[in-house]
Amino acid sequence: MSDPIISARNLNKSVTDSTGTLDILRDIDFELAPKETAAIVGASGSGKSTLLSIIAGLDTPTRGTVHLAGEDLFSMDEDQRAALRARKVGFVFQSFQLLGNLTALENVMLPLELAGRKDSRKAATEMMSRVGLSQRLGHYPRVLSGGEQQRVALARAFVVQPAVLLADEPTGSLDFATGETVMELMFDLNREQGTTLVLVTHDRAIAQRCERRITIEAGRIAA
Repeated sequence: MSDPIISARNLNKSVTDSTGTLDILRDIDFELAPKETAAIVGASGSGKSTLLSIIAGLDTPTRGTVHLAGEDLFSMDEDQRAALRARKVGFVFQSFQLLGNLTALENVMLPLELAGRKDSRKAATEMMSRVGLSQRLGHYPRVLSGGEQQRVALARAFVVQPAVLLADEPTGSLDFATGETVMELMFDLNREQGTTLVLVTHDRAIAQRCERRITIEAGRIAA
């Protein structure tokens, strides 16, 4: 059996302000295997997005460890975590997070250029074609529909062939039909590339499509 691609152990996250201490996550433990698909589900405010941020090393736990692709995230400094994300992790957000001053093609090229890839334009053009946007290469995000912007975001996430794709409410800004199209594409790309997919969603139908469901209730994984 292969080693887990993600391993979270005894994760706790608390924040303290003038009103006292709030426990956001408590004693979170789970593992995900390479190529596995998992949905993190739960009510608003349950800690889902915080957990996703900690898995990515974008936020730090108060206590506990995360191993990503065999690396201990929180034994690293911020620069080392950023370098690991660049090599191993793709992101898709509800708000797309495209750079408005770059064309669709340039947005997809960006992570390849940051990685020093010489074939960034060719690889990005091929991925844009794969997501059905070969006619939109020179368009800026402001003239693209929400569904088109999310497909650009998918292309940008998958073009580096990440070991792990993290998606936070990827259809939250889209109408039902467009969301269905985007999710179908996400799962297709996931299967093609053998990526581990972890997504936060309120959508029960999307969660049911994943092999695993991790339900967070009041900061804990529900039994």
